[in-house]
Amino acid sequence: MASNNNLLQPQLPRFTGKNYHQWSILLKVLYESQELWSLVENGLIELEDQSALTQAQLTELKDNKKKDKKALFFIFQAVDEVIFDRISSANSAKEAWDTFYAAYKGEDKIKLVRLQTLRCEFDSLRMKDSESVEEFFNRVITLVNQMKVNGEAMENQKIVRENS
Repeated sequence: MASNNNLLQPQLPRFTGKNYHQWSILLKVLYESQELWSLVENGLIELEDQSALTQAQLTELKDNKKKDKKALFFIFQAVDEVIFDRISSANSAKEAWDTFYAAYKGEDKIKLVRLQTLRCEFDSLRMKDSESVEEFFNRVITLVNQMKVNGEAMENQKIVRENS
């Protein structure tokens, strides 16, 4: 029986500039499944003098260069045209990834402002009359997850207590 590899071809998540957190998680999982994440996270280590390397080390370096270009290609494919222009000069997947991180993850001051806004929103959360329990629960979890992304560690007891 012939296997159909097309069934396992992942759809690249599209980065629109507004969904960085979700996009970065999805792309990281994809990279991990393709054994590319360590190159994206740590970068390609390239020696200027390669004369002392063994043939096996040269082969590994060549393979890592191909993997890095594959990872960079995935990033290029997964972004809108406007965002592509911001990273098109990147020569490595790490360089492109770091550019995204700096631009969209936010600096500490931005995170603090975002977290303050999220805390106010959390404190004022109330279930709407037209809302089901599941819908309200989803709103609470979404908000709590956004707070965690921005550095807020919230205990389950507090989540339940504040929204009871």
